Formats: sequence, C-alpha cells, structure tokens
Amino acid sequence: MKSNNKNFDAIIIGSGIGGLVTASQLAAKGADVLVLEKYIIPGGSGGSFKRNGYTFDVGASMIFGFGDKGHTNLLTRALKDVNEKCETIPDPVQLEYHLPNNFNISVDKNYDHFIKKLSAAFPKEKEGIKKFYDTCASVFKCLDSMPLLSIEDPSYLFKVFFKSPISCLGLARWLPVNAGDVARKFIKDPELLKFIDIECFCWSVMPAIKTPMINAGMVFTDRHVGGINYPKGGVGTIAEKLVSGMEKLGGKIRYKSNVIEILLKDEKAVGVKLSNGEKIYSDIIVSNSTRWDTFGLKDKKKGLIARKNVPKSEYKWSETYNPSPSFVSIHLGVEKNLISNNFNCHHIIVDNWDELESEKGVIFVSIPTLLDSTLAPEGKHIIHAFTPSSMSEWEGLSRKEYLQKKEKYFSFLVKKISSIVPNIEEHIDHKEIGTPRTHKKFLGRYEGSYGPIPSQKLLGLLPMPFNTTKIKNLYCVGDSCFPGQGLNAVAFSGYACAHIIGSKLNINSFSLPD
Repeated sequence: MKSNNKNFDAIIIGSGIGGLVTASQLAAKGADVLVLEKYIIPGGSGGSFKRNGYTFDVGASMIFGFGDKGHTNLLTRALKDVNEKCETIPDPVQLEYHLPNNFNISVDKNYDHFIKKLSAAFPKEKEGIKKFYDTCASVFKCLDSMPLLSIEDPSYLFKVFFKSPISCLGLARWLPVNAGDVARKFIKDPELLKFIDIECFCWSVMPAIKTPMINAGMVFTDRHVGGINYPKGGVGTIAEKLVSGMEKLGGKIRYKSNVIEILLKDEKAVGVKLSNGEKIYSDIIVSNSTRWDTFGLKDKKKGLIARKNVPKSEYKWSETYNPSPSFVSIHLGVEKNLISNNFNCHHIIVDNWDELESEKGVIFVSIPTLLDSTLAPEGKHIIHAFTPSSMSEWEGLSRKEYLQKKEKYFSFLVKKISSIVPNIEEHIDHKEIGTPRTHKKFLGRYEGSYGPIPSQKLLGLLPMPFNTTKIKNLYCVGDSCFPGQGLNAVAFSGYACAHIIGSKLNINSFSLPD
C-alpha cells in the first residue's frame, strides 16, 4: 500500500470510549481527526453486539455519567458537545448484593434509604457508616463543582483554582488516599469492611485498600445523585452516537484498520502503520490501546512502539501496576416469565469473602431487558453474567479442551445465577460464551484484562500516569491513564487528553466550561 500523506491533526488508535471522547472533543474544537479501529464496530468493552434478535452489551450494563447536573456527568456532556444525546432509562437500584452469611442488601438511588438499611444490618456501626459515606459525598462535591479537564495544563489549573479554590484544595487532600484507609478510620466491624471491599470491587476490581478515594467518592455518591441510567438501545449506543457526532463535525473513523506500529522520526511520533502496510501521518498520535499493548510491556512481545524506543518510565509503570484478571462472560436469552418485573437489574454474588480476589470468586449478573425490553425478542429477557478469570487458565489448551472448559464455566455460572433466578437452565433460548481469549482477540486488550491494578498498596491516584508520554507527540488515553477503570473514568481521560492536545494545537476555549 502507498503511504497516505494526508496530515490529520490527530490520529486516535482504537475506538473505546476514552478514544472516542478524545476524538469527538477534538472534532468539536475544530481539529481534523481520524480514528482507526481494528474491529467492525466502535466502543470496545463499551460496545454492543447483535445475535438472533438480541442486543447484548459487551461489558457491564451499570453505567455512571448520565446525570443532568454538575460536572461529573461526563457521558451526557461528551454527547452534548457533539450535538448528540442518548435517551436513558433510570434504574432505581444500583446493585443488589448476595453475600456470605445470608447478608443481602440493595443500594437504592435514595441515599438515606441505603444508609438506613446498612445501619440496620450493622447497628453498632451506624455512626461510622454515615461518616464514611458522607466523606465520599464530600469528595464528590469537590469533583462536581469544577469542570473536569486536564490537570496537566497549568493554565487550566490556575483558572479552575481561581474559580473554585476550596474544591481544589479539598480534592488535592484526597489524591494520595485510598478508600480502605478512610473506611478503617470510621468502621471496625470486619464484615462491614468486607462489604466496603465488594462495594469497590464491583467497579474497580480491587478491594477498598487499593481503590483510590477520589474514584470511590465519585461512584458511591453519583449513584445517588446522577443515578444509574441505562442508554436505550444498549450500551453500544453511546459509542455509536459519539461516532455520529464526530463525523458530522468532520471527523473520520475507519474500521478493519489494525495499527501494528507507531512511526517515529527524530524521537517523535509522526504516524502509524497498518497491518496492510499502509502508513498514515499526523503530528499527534493517541493510543487508546492499553499501555501493555502500546509499549510491549510484561510479555516482552513487540508493542506499537519499537522496543528500543520504549521509555524507562513505562517499564516502571508495568512494575507498579499489574493487569487485572479478565472475565468469562455468558450472554443468555431466556423466557421472560422466569423473572418478575420488580426484580432488580444488577446483582453481585459472593459465597466466600476469602475468595473475593480469586478465580470465579465474584459473579456479576445483569438483566438489562428489565430496563429496556427492546433489547430482546418479544417474550424474552437477557441475562448477562461474568466472573473474573485469568488468561493463564486458558492458555495451552487444545481446541477440544478449550471448548470443554468453556462449557464447565458456563455450567458454573448458570448454577450461580440459579440461586437468584431458579430454573433458568431449562429455559435458555440463546447463549454466548466469552473467555479471556475472546476479550483479547476482539477487544485488543492485553490478556483480555479489565485494566491496571496496583501490584501493592499505592498512594491513591498519585502514581497513575496522565495522557502525555515521554515520546513527543504520543499520548495515551483510557483505563491505563488517570483516573482508571469504568466508562465515566475513561471519559474523563478522554476529556483530559483532548484538552492537553487542544492546548498544543491552540484550539481550546479560553473560558472554562459552564
């Protein structure tokens, strides 16, 4: 293939939500952007796929960031910035927990109801419960009072500090702190502390002691403020609308475009090379791949950057953070009459606290058709369940062994789901089974990982890298960057990345967002 000498303002590798927010924000600022996606649909783990009349979400269906007030509703704001909007369906309950020792509790949108229920379960910890979650709310208040852009930009920091000095100082206080430290300050009951662990684990895949307090404050409060709002038509609608908005503003996306190398010249990123040999040039390259895939870390295989050019800081990062486990996930179509209309949409099952971080230790269950019936054929429901599983469990298997193991995991998950939805095995209309190998292949993620987790307890978010890298003109975006995992978090990463690039291109607005 001949080289493409069209000089885009920015090339974004990958169309995960972080990459799409970066691209759409740059397009909204007037930049000429190109997104290169190796698969056939956008969204990555925030996408959807269709089978036999069903629309299945690739990843979790529990979505933050769709509120209509403040500054933390980043998905709402990102769509609005490109003149798009997702119709959403509010969920009155974030999660229903099914935990050891017959402890069941649901997290209502109403904050006071949830606090009262948890306090009734742990009456001796009533005061500590209120103090912990109120502290989370104070962190959220700081976040929600200021526009969330790049904290790498000194001029932005000066303007936002001038506008909200108290919030800035309050937020700075919590940057080096983890949620588990705060919980242990107010709470002593070991069972309740385990509950705080699963509260964190359900979205960070880490216990509270490793979960940054800023992230916890965001999630534990936004579910009661902005709430959990499901995008009508499936989670993939978010990515589709970001693409549509970006294209209307002149941005471009190419599917089946597998980037195999980031081109460097004079130690600067200058373009990309595709698997078909085509080269496309730009003075700004953004990788929405994981840092392991971008820099060829951990397994010593070639990344998008040639090994001789990988900065030492990236090797240090790979020692500080490990890839989290991947998942085995099943997508089921089942008879509608199995599930009552007042059943909660999202559930987590834990049988043994000691196995919280182990293979198959936690089971996540979502039934998104309780919110949006159009995702399934008439008379059917969708059940999506997944459990942590490491790539090492799935390597070195023959085709026969691989298929047999998939069926064993399928049977395990169906049995666990049956504890809250009895008799589903006899009423399954459709099934899909995905493993870490599936996630790696279709999502292009190192070992199919959900994202980085600290190799040891760290100082909150302080060690987390930002969007710029040591290679000039190369930026990273997504869950390998500040502030980490989750759609709203990677949306923040996208906002931050677009802002720091916009500063370089001199296309940012002088005034702060409303």
